[in-house]
Amino acid sequence: MASLMDDLIDVLTSENEEYGKLAVLSKEKKQVIINADVPALEKIVDKEQDVASTIQNLDNRRRKVMHDMAVVLNKPEDDFTLTTIIDMLGSQPKERERLQNVKDQLKTTLEEVRKINEQNQILLKQALDMVEFDLTLFRSMRSAPETANYDKNAYNTGEVLGSSGFDAKQ
Repeated sequence: MASLMDDLIDVLTSENEEYGKLAVLSKEKKQVIINADVPALEKIVDKEQDVASTIQNLDNRRRKVMHDMAVVLNKPEDDFTLTTIIDMLGSQPKERERLQNVKDQLKTTLEEVRKINEQNQILLKQALDMVEFDLTLFRSMRSAPETANYDKNAYNTGEVLGSSGFDAKQ
């Protein structure tokens, strides 16, 4: 059981490190979104996918360790959580404290990633709204009505509304 506990703590520590990398990348992404630097955004997304793949592998490893612990302790796997394990470690304060610390660190890191991702989501929505506004503006300029602009020979010049500048001579 002690080796399983060490494995669990190692996996959780590694997951925390990877989520920390994800937080750093998300902060970088925030600035890239603000700068509208699409090539840099693509590079960050590629890096995020690599980190996410590593996190997925660590998560699978953590699930296996937790499954093995549940089997050893003859506990139902559905109810077997980190909190349950921490509660069960009442007679082993050292392991209990180590596991609690790793859980708290992971929780803090995940909260940081969540907040940054929410900010990035808002920024991306604003960027998409701005692009949609620009496209609508360009479409409306192309379909703007002709104005009644006549030259000195009384011919309609056919200029589109807004396409000519202000005539200071008039």
